[in-house]
Amino acid sequence: MKLLSIPHLYRNVNRSVEILSVLSKYGLADWVSRLDLEFAKELFKDRAGEVLARQRPETRIRLALAELGPTFIKLGQVLSTRADLVGVALATELSHLQAEVAADPPESVRATIEAELGSSLESLFAEFEPQPLASASIGQVHRARLHTGERVAVKVQHRGIESKVRIDLEILAGLAQLAERIPEFRYYRPQATVAEFQRTLLRELDFTREERNMQQFAHNLSDDPTVHIPRTYPKLCSARVLTMEYIEGIKLSDTERLAAAGMDLQEVARRGAELYLNMIFMHGTYHADPHPGNIVLLPGNVIGLLDFGMVGRIDEPLLEEIEEMLLAVMQRDALQLTAIITRVGAVPPELDQAGLSIDVADFVAHYGSLSLDEFDLGGALNELTEMIRRYHIMLPARVALLLKVLVMLEGTARLLAPRFSLLEVMQPYQKRMLWRRMSPARQARKLRRMISEFQRLLALLPRGLTDILQQIQSGKFDVHLDHRGLEPSVNRLVFGMITSALFLGSTLLLAHEIGPLIPWPPAFSRLSVLGTLGCLVSLALGLRLLRAINKSGHLDRR
Repeated sequence: MKLLSIPHLYRNVNRSVEILSVLSKYGLADWVSRLDLEFAKELFKDRAGEVLARQRPETRIRLALAELGPTFIKLGQVLSTRADLVGVALATELSHLQAEVAADPPESVRATIEAELGSSLESLFAEFEPQPLASASIGQVHRARLHTGERVAVKVQHRGIESKVRIDLEILAGLAQLAERIPEFRYYRPQATVAEFQRTLLRELDFTREERNMQQFAHNLSDDPTVHIPRTYPKLCSARVLTMEYIEGIKLSDTERLAAAGMDLQEVARRGAELYLNMIFMHGTYHADPHPGNIVLLPGNVIGLLDFGMVGRIDEPLLEEIEEMLLAVMQRDALQLTAIITRVGAVPPELDQAGLSIDVADFVAHYGSLSLDEFDLGGALNELTEMIRRYHIMLPARVALLLKVLVMLEGTARLLAPRFSLLEVMQPYQKRMLWRRMSPARQARKLRRMISEFQRLLALLPRGLTDILQQIQSGKFDVHLDHRGLEPSVNRLVFGMITSALFLGSTLLLAHEIGPLIPWPPAFSRLSVLGTLGCLVSLALGLRLLRAINKSGHLDRR
């Protein structure tokens, strides 16, 4: 494939060159590091002046994405939820990606708000602070006050960010198309991963989705007085402006202030974990970024949640699979866990089923010998994810996100209470999971789904059978076989047959001394010229065939 055959890359030449130059710089730094060329290590540095060749490979990837800008930072943050694709070490490193984007000037912010909301800034807000509280990759947040007196936070999208993101997404699509043809990248499913990222980022550009997320969480958790979701103001919201209640509290990342305020950190950790488990297993919709900076503690030990751009959703069939997976981990059931992994994930054709079963059994045996106090659920899930990646099994994005959230949740809780155990909090949910699986309401829903699918099948079956019979009667019934990976084998088989035929024909020419004969030297004077040439050519072809087979694998390899 020619590089210019991909329109995504040459349609935006300047940005494409910029991206490729950054990737080349970090790629060369990685090459210098692996070859341990001391004299060349000082040649490649990041924007902060740090020598790249002395950094870990995972750190270099994070720095490269950070240098490429907001779209690639978001890509790294999405990949941090896909440890089953990139590995736990890289996913953990990418989770530290933070966008440091320069804030738009006040006049640009004013223009965006007035264009989106259709009124002057003064008529919309009694006060509006021009200096932003924070500026992230997509937008920046300003503090303001309404004419009715409420203090609000106004999230404003950066000017021109949508066009920049769409250009980067086009280039990423082209790079993924190229990467799909490189064997080393094929297991990472680059095109599918980029397509998933495109959907995620384009949804995040629409602030009305975040507004609806906040309203849904406020409705789901309205009966829980221990949690507070910021109120939204729909008349002051649009696709590029989001106005919400401004809540003041102590972020969980500020453990010193929490301790000084006399908060019961063990109780806060337990309550926060229960809140997330309720969202996951009771409502099927959960806040998917439990970072310490996105959770604040309000007076009365009330937990406030911020930033609803990333939300996880689980439908009932998938929830059942996830419940079974977590129950298998907690109950140390190796056979069940292996069956669930192969059922839920996209399994490669060459999966080593026996090896996977042995590794899962070892995993369960190790964690099954630990007491509840010693059991590290986050470590167990990380190890399980790394095992899944090693066998090139691709989990559904929603499952990978949930596993990442559970790992982050335990890590955040342990910032407050170092001896916190998420597994201990999940113990009561184990009984609830089992009860819900056997509850009459869930069984009735499953029965209704089965009846609906069976009715659809019955409706399609007569017509399908009629079409098949008509094709058979008319002699037009065809069976189309889709073979996978047979082309190289067939080519080698034909190549081997041609080589054999050439060798046999050449030996016959030599045996019968068919002319013209070699005139000199005397020792070879009775050899056929054509036979000798044919044998030499067949020998070269045979060696080439053996080399190709040896390069791709053993003869009996599928």
